[in-house]
Amino acid sequence: MMHDLTVAATMMCAFLGIYKLFELFVCRKERLMTIEKLSPEALAEGGIKGLRLPASNMALRFGCLLMGLGLGLLVGYMITRLSLPEFYAEETQRTVWETASIIYGASVLLGGGLGLLVAFWVEVWREKRTK
Repeated sequence: MMHDLTVAATMMCAFLGIYKLFELFVCRKERLMTIEKLSPEALAEGGIKGLRLPASNMALRFGCLLMGLGLGLLVGYMITRLSLPEFYAEETQRTVWETASIIYGASVLLGGGLGLLVAFWVEVWREKRTK
């Protein structure tokens, strides 16, 4: 079972690295194009108003994501503990292991998604409050 997870994690890291490398070059070109479109007066002032950086709320997004993942793990543990007491026995059947892994996976993904939704709502709320 762990071997399957190791292969999946390795592939995920490789694809993430390649994706971020391409994103780095594409975003650089987009930033240069945005700077070229700006007027010389805006550049001379030193401030670019109205240009919102996408990474401005990255700490909020990661914090809410990690909090959602943690809560998802906790909920998954509680559901498994209450509904599958045989999972914690010394010898368990394969179907019990599969059911527990589905419960953990679903609750972690649901918690992470909810965490990102909360981060989005906070960003929208902050945006409305500043206007």
